[in-house]
Amino acid sequence: MLIRTDPASDAPLYDQIAASVRAETAAGRLAPGDRLPSARDVAEALDVNLHTVLRAYQALRDEGLVEMRRGRGAIITERAAAYEDLSDEVAALMARARELGLEVDAVVALLRAHDPGSPGDTST
Repeated sequence: MLIRTDPASDAPLYDQIAASVRAETAAGRLAPGDRLPSARDVAEALDVNLHTVLRAYQALRDEGLVEMRRGRGAIITERAAAYEDLSDEVAALMARARELGLEVDAVVALLRAHDPGSPGDTST
C-alpha cells in the first residue's frame, strides 16, 4: 500500500494521508481486514510527525473506515466494501455529469441540495 502526500498541496498533511487511504480503499487496493502500516512507519516514510499520521488514522476511525486495535494497529473495517461500491457509483455519476457538461462544483451543489441539513440544502 502506498500512502502519498503532495508537498505543493494546501491541504493539511493529515488530510492528505487520510485521503490517500480513502483512495486506496475506493480503488479496492485495501479490503476489510487489511492492516494499515504502523503510524510510526508512515511517519518515517513520509518524513512527517507521528502525531500527524495518528490524526489521519483517527479521522479514518471516526468515519468508520478503520478500527484501531491496541497492539494490532489500524485495520480496514467491513465498511470499506461499501465505500468501494459508493466510489463506483460516484464515478458513474461523474461520467454522466461530464456528458451533460456539468463541472464538479455543480455536482457537489446538487449533492448538498439533496442532503437535509447541509449548507446547500434548500428544503427548509
